[in-house]
Amino acid sequence: MFASRVWKPLIGLLGMAVAATSAFAAAPALKVPPGFHVAVYSDAVPNAREIALGTHGTVFVGSFRAGKVYALSGMDAHGRAEHVYVIAKNLEMPVGVAFHDGALYVSAVSRILKYPGIEQQLADPPKPVVVTDKLPAKTQHGWRFIALGPDGKLYVPIGAPCNICEPGPEFAKIIRMNPDGSGWQTVATGIRNTVGFDWQPGTHALWFTNNGRDLMGDDVPDDTLNRIDKLGENFGYPYCHAGNVPDPEFGKGHACSDYAQPALHLGAHVAALGMRFYIGQMFPPAYHGAIFVAEHGSWNRSRKSGYRVVVVHVGKDGKVLSSRPFLTGFLDGQKSLGRPVDVQPLRDGSLLVSDDYNGVIYRVTYEKARHANQE
Repeated sequence: MFASRVWKPLIGLLGMAVAATSAFAAAPALKVPPGFHVAVYSDAVPNAREIALGTHGTVFVGSFRAGKVYALSGMDAHGRAEHVYVIAKNLEMPVGVAFHDGALYVSAVSRILKYPGIEQQLADPPKPVVVTDKLPAKTQHGWRFIALGPDGKLYVPIGAPCNICEPGPEFAKIIRMNPDGSGWQTVATGIRNTVGFDWQPGTHALWFTNNGRDLMGDDVPDDTLNRIDKLGENFGYPYCHAGNVPDPEFGKGHACSDYAQPALHLGAHVAALGMRFYIGQMFPPAYHGAIFVAEHGSWNRSRKSGYRVVVVHVGKDGKVLSSRPFLTGFLDGQKSLGRPVDVQPLRDGSLLVSDDYNGVIYRVTYEKARHANQE
């Protein structure tokens, strides 16, 4: 059922990124369902993490260890980005990028910076404006995926500063604020670490991924996909994990049934990160309104899990109908060949996937004429 189109990069054609990234010596042979095709959009974004889109089609990408933020513009006849700019550097873990009202917002642990009018100044970026510098400065789970919600608010996660601990009221939650940094409000609590969230079209319900705690074995607890049904919901950390696993250190006296339950269990240690609803028209109708989730992959499991992008089909009532692998090939046996981080549909309906292991952004397209009956 899961036949595939396979893409395997030719090492000699990958340009400067090959010289800078030895991981390409074992580049992935990526697989997608019939009718889909995956190719390199850019190989010039070291440690690529979150992706955001500008009004004029600019693709902004945050990084982790590189400390830089990149902007990609234009697309050539082969579907590759024509121009790559470094628009910020020397930042602390600038993973998160979000675009709003002509400005780029960038997370840098304790700070969120704003670059006004950025799309008209890619070659000569403006000096940033500090939106806030009041976020916690702890770096464990301190890199932040950020996004602007349908309410015009900037949503910011504050992960637990530990694997497992009593984090205190400052941590383990999602907050929102006005785009100028004022008016902080807690959205949900009991969240160990989310590095991806999006709003369901039509309902505007906020969905997010959450990474389960470590050091409880290979198969417990699951990472989860979650939906917030009311402001201030508590998802259980550190007392209960994945809605069904009491914590051995902190769970005594806390029933898992007292906390919000996951919409979907994704598996232990898959490191579910970026997620987006698909609202494009290029993919077949069955994918419209589905969620794509990037699973970065386990680092502490005896047999690796994750290392793929999955597609989750969701009903209009908010219930998960099914989930299955969509983009695979980042593992060769137990050898890591790549690690997907974020997913971002483009306005033409194609899907970008960032891979921080290789410093690559892939673009997934669909050939309508050949596979008109694809589900």
